[in-house]
Amino acid sequence: MSYTSLQPIPQRHWWRLRVGPDEKIWITAAYAWCLVMLVWMVGWFFLGNQNQVGNAYRVTIDGFTAKMDQMVEKYQLKDASGSLMSEGDNDIPVVQVPVGGNVFIAARQFEFPVIPVLELGKTYVFHLSSQDVDHGFSLLPINVNLQLLPGYDYVLRFTPNKTGVYRLTCNEYCGLGHHTMTGKLYVIDTANKIVLDGKGGITGGGA
Repeated sequence: MSYTSLQPIPQRHWWRLRVGPDEKIWITAAYAWCLVMLVWMVGWFFLGNQNQVGNAYRVTIDGFTAKMDQMVEKYQLKDASGSLMSEGDNDIPVVQVPVGGNVFIAARQFEFPVIPVLELGKTYVFHLSSQDVDHGFSLLPINVNLQLLPGYDYVLRFTPNKTGVYRLTCNEYCGLGHHTMTGKLYVIDTANKIVLDGKGGITGGGA
């Protein structure tokens, strides 16, 4: 005699009882679904577009931060009056490295200390790290989610395919000011006159 959830199993020697047909069906279905998900999990790595493929290297915090500061000093944009461009209460520098160049972002409590400007359809090499504690790097509206660890340089190649203002947010709790840790990057298209408007956005074309 078999037992089901509607007919309680006696407490004595229940493990010796024969498995009922309804339980066999559920066990078989669950096992088959686990196999399907196992194959899908491996296959989706190659078929899906949500996976960030990059490399991570050990670095020193001071050395990485120095590279970011050198990038800012060399490539920070200037406005029409010749003044260095920056945004926000903390004067975050707006930086445009050459196409194919290296973009260094060393996150810190509670900000992303640079605002990169990228050209549409061009590839850049992002170097991402932290100056203090663990941070998250979420690039919206596309699906890029990374964890930034102090002492590590996460290298990621990025080719934007749409102009606009992309939002950065920290999705790893990093302290009491975590909820304020946001940033941005711009994607422009100089060829079609989609450029910065100087007011925290872009203008022209289909922007």
